[in-house]
This record gives sequence, C-alpha cells and structure tokens, in this order.
Amino acid sequence: MLDPSSSEEETDEVVEVERKEVTAPKTAGARVSPKRATESPSGLQPSVRGSSARPSSPSPSVASDKEKDDLEKMQKEEEERKKRLQLYVFVMRCIAYPFNAKQPTDMARRQQKINKQQLQTVKERFQAFLSGDTQIVADEAFINAVQSYYDIFLKSDRVSRMVQSGGCSASDSREVFKKHIEKRVRSLPEIDGLSKETVLSSWMAKFDTIYRGEEDPRKHQQRMTASAASELILSKDQLYEMFQNILGIKKFEHQLLYNACQLDNPDEQAAQIRRELDGRLQMADHIARGGKFPMFVSKEMEGMFIEELRSSVNLLMANLESMPVAKGGDFKLQKLKRGHNASIIDMGQEDENTLSKSDVVLSFTLEVVIVEVQGLKSLAPNRIVYCTMEVEGGQKLQTDQAEASKPTWGTQGDFTTTHPLPSVKVKLFTESTGVLALEDKELGRVVLHPTPNSPKQSELHKMTVAKGCPDSDLKIKLAIRMDKPQNMKHCGYLWTIGKNVWKRWKKRFFVLVQVSQYTFAMCSYREKKAEPVELLQLDGYTVDYTDPQPGLDGGRTFFNAVKEGDTVVFASDDEQDRILWVQAMYRATGQSHKPVPPTQVQKLNSRGGTSNQLDAPISQFYADRAQKHGMDEFISANPCSFDHASLFEMVQRLTLDHRLNDSYSCLGWFSPGQVFVMDEYCARNGVRGCHRHLCYLGDLLARAENGAMIDPTLLHYSFAFCASHVHGNRPDGIGTVTVEEKERFEDIKERLRVLLESQITHFRYCFPFGRPEGALKATLSLLERVLMKDIVTPVPQDDVKWVIRKRLEQAALVNYQRLSEYAKVEENVGRLVTPAKKLEDNIRLAELVIEVLQQNEEHHAEAFAWWSDLMVEHAETFLSLYAVDMDGALEVQPPDSWDSFPLFQLLNDFLRVDYNLCNGKFHKHLQDLYAPLVVRYVDLMESSIAQSIHRGFERESWEPVNNGSGTSEDLFWKLDALQTFIRDLHWPEEEFGKHLESRLKLMSSDMIESCVKRTRIAFEAKLQKSSRTTDFRIPQSICTMFNVMVDAKAQSAKLCAMELGQERQYHSQIDNLIEETVKEMITLLVAKFVVILESVLAKLSRYDEGTLFSSFLSFTKPGMDIADGYVTFVRHSQDMLRDKVNEEVYIERLFDQWYTSTMNLLGTWLTDRMDLQLHLYQLKILIRIVKKKYRDFRLQGVLDSTLNSKMYDTVRNRLTLEEATASVREGGMQGISMKDSDEDDDD
Repeated sequence: MLDPSSSEEETDEVVEVERKEVTAPKTAGARVSPKRATESPSGLQPSVRGSSARPSSPSPSVASDKEKDDLEKMQKEEEERKKRLQLYVFVMRCIAYPFNAKQPTDMARRQQKINKQQLQTVKERFQAFLSGDTQIVADEAFINAVQSYYDIFLKSDRVSRMVQSGGCSASDSREVFKKHIEKRVRSLPEIDGLSKETVLSSWMAKFDTIYRGEEDPRKHQQRMTASAASELILSKDQLYEMFQNILGIKKFEHQLLYNACQLDNPDEQAAQIRRELDGRLQMADHIARGGKFPMFVSKEMEGMFIEELRSSVNLLMANLESMPVAKGGDFKLQKLKRGHNASIIDMGQEDENTLSKSDVVLSFTLEVVIVEVQGLKSLAPNRIVYCTMEVEGGQKLQTDQAEASKPTWGTQGDFTTTHPLPSVKVKLFTESTGVLALEDKELGRVVLHPTPNSPKQSELHKMTVAKGCPDSDLKIKLAIRMDKPQNMKHCGYLWTIGKNVWKRWKKRFFVLVQVSQYTFAMCSYREKKAEPVELLQLDGYTVDYTDPQPGLDGGRTFFNAVKEGDTVVFASDDEQDRILWVQAMYRATGQSHKPVPPTQVQKLNSRGGTSNQLDAPISQFYADRAQKHGMDEFISANPCSFDHASLFEMVQRLTLDHRLNDSYSCLGWFSPGQVFVMDEYCARNGVRGCHRHLCYLGDLLARAENGAMIDPTLLHYSFAFCASHVHGNRPDGIGTVTVEEKERFEDIKERLRVLLESQITHFRYCFPFGRPEGALKATLSLLERVLMKDIVTPVPQDDVKWVIRKRLEQAALVNYQRLSEYAKVEENVGRLVTPAKKLEDNIRLAELVIEVLQQNEEHHAEAFAWWSDLMVEHAETFLSLYAVDMDGALEVQPPDSWDSFPLFQLLNDFLRVDYNLCNGKFHKHLQDLYAPLVVRYVDLMESSIAQSIHRGFERESWEPVNNGSGTSEDLFWKLDALQTFIRDLHWPEEEFGKHLESRLKLMSSDMIESCVKRTRIAFEAKLQKSSRTTDFRIPQSICTMFNVMVDAKAQSAKLCAMELGQERQYHSQIDNLIEETVKEMITLLVAKFVVILESVLAKLSRYDEGTLFSSFLSFTKPGMDIADGYVTFVRHSQDMLRDKVNEEVYIERLFDQWYTSTMNLLGTWLTDRMDLQLHLYQLKILIRIVKKKYRDFRLQGVLDSTLNSKMYDTVRNRLTLEEATASVREGGMQGISMKDSDEDDDD
C-alpha cells in the first residue's frame, strides 16, 4: 500500500477541488456557472428559416432549458459514479477475502480472436505466398489447396461477419484449412515411403508458416503462454485492476478505498463478513415479522423464503468457520458445537458455546539476540566469557566463547512458549581458573518480561551483579522479538472492572484471542502462566468509547463492552492504544454499530501537559483521508440496505461488455477470475441464482441480437437453470419463485426462441463453415429445450420438426437471395442480355449453388443429423428457387442449340452421386427439361451421320487414313463421340438411360452395316475394273477396303455391344455381316487370282499336242517370261497384302484359298490333258510356276497340310512323269526339274 506523502496529499487536494466543482450544481440548486454556460456558443445561435430573421440573443426559456438539461445530465453522471464506487467497494471485499468461491481451473481455454486488421494481414500473407513472394517451397497440389482455401474461406464475406462478431479465432482458421485439405490429401496417389499422414502434417506446418508470416515463433509462443496464464488464474491485484476497468474506477479512488476498507487486514474483512451475515439474519427476521415479502407465485412460498434466507446465511457461516484465521497460516480455528440453524445472534445454546480456559491455546515464538556486554573491567583481557539464555520452563542455550577484552557475540536463540508473559533469563559467565572448581563463575544476570508489543530493536539492560564481582556497572545489549500467533488479535495492559469477571479495578495484561470465526475472548494473564486467569467471551457484546468513569483511579482513556445485564469497563494509558483495542474488539463482536473516537478525548490528551498529542493509528489516518475525499459513505454503507439484485445486474452487464471486448474469442463465457468474483458476490450478498442467470441470459440475448457471437451451450446452461427453478424441478428441491422471475423468464424464453429460429434461418451466416465447432448442433438442442412447456414434459418431435422445417424453408430463400446478389444475377433483370450471356451466368450460378450445397453437407450436415430429411427438403427448396432462373435461361436459348448441355452435366454430376438428391424433385425436373433435347440431338446426329456416309462413299478415294479410309474413320469417330457424349451425361433415370443406349447401339449397328455394304460394293467394282493378266498389281485401295472391314469389326465390339444378355444381337448381327462380307471379298479376290492364272494357262494351251499352232510354235524357242511374270505377280500381291492389311487372320485365310484354288486349277488343266504329252515349253513353265508357288506360300505361313494337298501331289506326280519322259525324249530339261522344286529353296 502507498504511504501518505506530500505529493499524494497535493494530488488528493486537487481531486477534492475538482470533485467540489462537479458536485457544486447539486448543492447550489439549478444554477450553472457563467463559464459553463458560455462553453458551447453553438447552442446559442439562432435558427433562420426562410427570409425572416430572428434576434441574435437567446431567449431566457431556451437558456434555462439547456441549463436544466446540463444539470440533470451532471446529476445523473454523479449518481452513476457513486453507484459504481459503491459497487466497487462490494466487489473489492469479495476479492480481498473470498470464502465461498474459487477461480475455476476446469474451464475451456479460450483462443485469441482475430480482428479485422489481423484478417487483412493474414489475407496479404496468403496472397504473397500465392504470388510467389515467399521462400516457402511447395508443390502444385499444396498451392492449389491454398488457392482454394483463400478463395472459399479467407475472401468469404461470412468470415468477415464472423470476425466482426468476435467469434473467429486462429484455431478456427486452422481447423477449416485442415478439414479442407483432408479430402484432397486422401485423394492423392499413394507414394512408396510417404504416408498420407506425413503429407497432411507437412501441409499443416507450411500453413502455420504462411499464417504466422515473419513473426518470431518464440515471441509468438511466449505471448500465447502469457495470455493463457492470464486466462486461467488471476492474482488479487489483477482482479482489482480488471474491475477498475470494468467499473471505470480511477487508480487513486481504488487506493483510497483499499486503504480505508483495510482490505489487507484479514481480521477486518472477516469481521465485516460477520457483520454482513448478522445484518442478513436481522433482515430475514424483520421480513418475517413485518410480512413484507416479495410477490411469489404461491402464498406458501413466503415461509420457504425465510428458511432459504436463513439456510443460505448458515451455509456462509459454515464456510466462514472453515476458513483459517489468516491467510497463509497453519493455524486452524476450533469449530465450536453449533446447531444447524444457529445464528450469530442466537444465544439459546450458551451451554454448548461457552468457552473454558482450556479452549484458549496460544503459542509464541521468541527470538533472543545477545549482542555485547559493556562495563566488564575486572577480568583479565584474555579471560573467556560467555552468556546463557533461557525462557521459563524451556531449554537453556549458550553463546559462543569470547575474550573479556571484546565480549561481543550476535548470537540468536529461538524459543517457543505458551506464556503470553514469559520470563527470559540471560546470565553472564566466565570460565573458572581454579583446579577444584566444578562450574564456571556467574558474573551477572538480567530477567526480562517481553510482550508481543515490546520493542524489537536491541537495547541496553543493566545486569544484576553477582556476589564477588567488582564490576558493579555491567550492562548487556540484547534484543527480544516475540511474534504474535495468528489467533491473537491484540494484547496489552488495561485497567478493567466488571460485574461477573474482573470484579476489582486493577491493571491486568489482556490478550484478545480468536477461538473460531465467530468466537472471541478477552483473556487476562499473569506472568509465566499458560492458561488465562479469567476470560470474557465477547459473543453479544457491544464495544464503544466512553467518558472517564468517576471514582476509578488509573487509566486515562476509557471504553467499555456492554451486554444485556453486564458492563465491563476498560481503560488505557494513551489514546492510540485505546483506538487499537476498540477496533480489534469491534471486529470480534460483529456488532453493527461502528465506534467513532471522540475528538474531545484527543483534545484532552493534548491539554494534559504530561505528553504530546499522540498520533492515531494508520487505519484511522486512512479512514480520515477517505472521509476527506467523500469515500466514507461508500465504506461505511450497510450492504444489507442495498438492492444487490440490481447492483449485480449492473456489474454482470459491465463485466460481459468488458469480456466481449477483450482479446479472446470468449463467445460470452466469463474468464475464471470473473466467474470467481460473480460467484463470491452472489453468495455473499444473497443474489438469487435464478435472477443471476435471467440477467445473464438477457445480456447475452441483447448482444446476440446485435450480431455478437454467443455460444449456444452457454445459453443452454443458464436457460436450463432458470427453467428448472421456475418450474420447481431444481436438483436441490423446490425453491421459491417470484412473480417477477416467472414473467421475466417467459419474456426471455420468447426472445430466445425468436433468436434461435433466426440463427437456424441464417445458419450459413451465424455459423459459417461450421464454426464455432458444435455451435449449430447446440442451437438445435437448445431450441428443442425452449419449445418445452415445462422442464419435464418433452415437446412432441413433430412440433420441433415443424418449426425446423419452416426455418429451413426460410433459410433456403435467404441463402438463394444472398447467392443471387453475390452472383449479380439481379443486375441483368430488365437489361438486354444475349442468350449466350444468360446461359453463361446461369452456369456460374449453378456452380455456386453446388458449392453452397456441398458446404452445407460438409460443415452443417452433422449438426442436422437428427433432422437429415429436413436438410434434404431444404436442399430441394433451395434448388427449386434456382430452377426458376434456370428455366428462364433455357427458354431463351435458340432451337437446336446444344450449348446448354454443360449445364445439365454440371448439375447431374452433382445430383446423381448425392444419395438424397438423386432422382429428387429438382433432379426429375432437370431430366424432364433435357430429355426432349437429348432425343432431338440424337435424331439430328443420326441424320447427319447417315448423310455423311452417303456423301463420303460417293467421293471416297480409299486412301489409307489411320485404320481405314477417310469416310470410315469419320463415321467411327462420330459414332464414338456421340456415344461418349450421351454416356457422359450419366442419365439418372435407368429406363430412359437404357433406351438411349439401345438406340445408339442400334444406330451404330445400322451405320456400320451400311459402311460394310458400301465397301463391299466398291471392292467388287474395283476388281472388275482391274486387269486380268499377270500385269495386275493389287492397289492400295483393295487393302484399305480390307482394313475398313477390320476396323468395322473392332469398332462394332465397342459401339454395338450391349451389356444386357438378349440385346447382344446388335453386336452379333453386325459381326456376322462383317464375316460374310470378308468371305465374299476374299472369294472375289481369289477368283481374280484364278482368272489371272487361267490367262497364263490359256497361253500355254496353244502348245497342246495336235493343235495347229503347236506345229508352228515348235520351231520357236520361247523363254520363261510367262512363268517369271506370273511369279512376280504372285510375290507382289503377297507382299502388298501382307504389308497393308491389318488383320493376319484374313491374310492367312486369303492365302489358303488362293493356293488351294490355283492348285486346283492347275490340277484340272493337267487332268484335261491326261492323254496328251506336255510340250517341253509347257512343262518348263508349269514346273517353274508350281515350284515357286509352293515355296512362296510356304514362306507366307501356309500350313503344310494345305500345301501338300492331294491336288498338289497329283500335279507334282504328273509333272515329275512328264519331266522323266522329256528327259528321255529331248535329252534334258536344262536345269528345270520338279526335283529341284521339292528339295531346293533357291531360285
């Protein structure tokens, strides 16, 4: 505490002058100083209207009204200031000496909230990261996640509103980001050696780095730690400072009140509590006698009310009795026997409560410090001296040894005694030099009788010299410190006389002893005695100052203790001691009357002439100082005479304002220190719990209605308490309920219902992104509780469901309106907007609609889990509002325009995977809108593809394009694109989806069939136009046509196959057609090859034996040109087909038929000439052809079973025979032989 000083006095004087200036109008009546009246000249200016001018001087009535208003305002401000000062006195006492409540340690820790400036800073940090202005290394996936978080969360206007409401913390931002990235991380591909949890923790670490920016993490941690500590437990000084800010109390006012109230004196505070409890019991008795009860809902509650008052005081008394005498001490008060309903003014159990001498136990600690001895001259300088010390009845201690020339020690001895007036003996010894001496020689001694009031500093005491010691002037310097035990409140010598005790006027040593919180005793002691000689139990006594009593000699200042039937008179030797005694006994008696020291006695002391005026104790100085500054009325005010219900309502409201404006996202929850003060205030001053929570609910509702974020769980707690109280279902039994409490509860219940319904309607904006966590779920639970008619009967679920359904219907309208405003759809109303622009805006709006529904599912679905069907209805209602804008945008689209299909795909892709919305009302509407468009689109595409086939084959050049021709490639691409487009629509209705698939498969089958047939016709025409001789070379177009067939077969498997069993006919039919067509094409081509061989054989037929030409041709010597030409044709054809045709099976089949057909033709030709001998030229040509054909087809992979057919054996045998005949007849074949054909593979 601050000690009084000159500078402080000057400050106080200035404050006093200012206060007098402020309060002057109140004492002087309705007058305002001229200076104050001229401070605001603007109020004196005339008001001019039109052209008429008014006088410049103010009218007397206007001036007087203004003075009156100013005066009333000043009076109100002064009354408010006094009210707050008085309230602060009550709060200070609760903080200084709490005996009912403690600061709770189990409350949820509140996070630091984000303000607008911090939100802007966070946005800038994330924008810097996205712009690449930071050194944080990140991959593309993390950057995309941060970009999405920035766009969806940080830039959201709902987050700005949450920040404005004080409900947004850094923890909320972090949790939203964590929830935002969890799905992204889970969808990433697996990486060996890198778990998803590692990625998630890495991303969160990077997020923290971005969020924190360049702040030093150590400073951030220190700041968080300090804030967390202040959020948990506050010291008394911190609580004082907090409530100074809450109530607007100045520092010097706090100092004045603190000192004057003696808040640092636990005895004074305990006495104040006892007086308050006494007053509350007296008030209860007064109410019971006078019948001035509050208005209760039932007359029978009046008796219960008195019992409640008394039981609450008894509980406080029990709490007070359990308190130690002083803070920090080990001494515990004795608990005297007391009835359950006993009070501090109930004297009916005196026998049980009467003290005995053995109940008073005191324990003192003494410190004896021996400094030095003076006047020791007779001993030789080198002689050894020492001292001993002892307390009567205790052990003896000895100092160190010292030389007689320098007898100093500084030794301390510690003793414990139960004697209030102990005897301390200190002796001086010197060591004996005689041989036969058994003990040391005593030089002197001193016997002292210290008290707790004795001086603590060292003093010189004259010693009693022993016999035979020549040093007659021995003095010893020592200090004795005797500490007060905690249960000793005051002690000293007093003159006293009483009726029942201390019956003779005599000076005695008294000790005021506290036996328990409610029991004090004045005990007189003699020297060296532990038990009191006599004692007076102070219960029921009243102490006060009194005038000097005639006939009593001894003592100068008098006071007495009076009780019905007894008076005890005390007298002290000085005024200060009397004041201290009266103050100590005033605290002990618990009386309501506060003794005031008479100034006459002080003047008497000053006139006495024997001593100067004594200073009053420091407590009296602080009291005078507080009185000087006008604080005395607040200190001495009787707490029982105040309406603590209204005072508490005021302090709770101001505390809530302070709490909502601090740096924590408290959501309406008080800090532990604030809860502690509120609890202590209510218990100590008898504030009803229902009133407390009703006020709290009213304050919270007022803040919530103005946009502040209030935790619905907190509302639920207070509402449940009030409901159980009002409806008589309290856990501790039925209590009294006033009419005011019931009416106020009904009013708050209605306000709360309206607020909760409004919050459910605006759930996206009151609880953005599901924050605060669990708040929406708690709101729904509280609404169900509010709708209950009483505390026991549950509300029917249908009624709750009806209310929530109506709120969600309204929520859909609110959400869509705000979404439309955000998308700026309304700006286009009334303006000329192109259909394309309107469709583009609608697609953008659809994306926002889907985003809203996804956010509802992600952040709010869990809260509505019990009402999931209502959330589905809410989504359908929301979509139905969008359907109006969607229908309007589609109506203006031109016919046969397919630009709107992306809109269908966007909406359908979202709806079809949602279990609740798939094939719902809006989904059905969407299908009904687009089904005709899809059918029309398929019709047009079918017609377009058919026309393209017709035109394409008319102009087809059969140049190879990819796997086929240009027309076939275009056809297959269009068919595949059409089916892919329809498939990507993911038509939700199964029946229509199957119809579309079936139709597209059938259409593809028809189109491929047409393509195959047109290719077959073109193939035949191409062969007919080609050469029939060995000059024929297979063109590229023939191979392209084969490839078209191959591609058609491959595409038909994809475009025509149905997954359903019986409808595979489309695929099988087109497959059969392709197979038949390929067979025909192979047959036609083989036929072409046969014709060419026939032409060769026709040339050889001219050499037949017996013909006209044979005789002429026999004189010529033809070469092997015919055979070489045919072999070249075969080889070219084989290479061309093998290289250009994409299907190996078709090639093998063609080569098999080609070989077989041509070999059959050769066999038939030779068979026809069975009776004729072959011409040598014929023989050579045929051997060359057969030989080369066999080898070439074998190289092309024709199987031996085909090559070595019976016809081949026949041909080979005939040619071998003819060769043998020719060799005999002609003399040789010139190196051409069938044997070579069989054995050699070389030309």
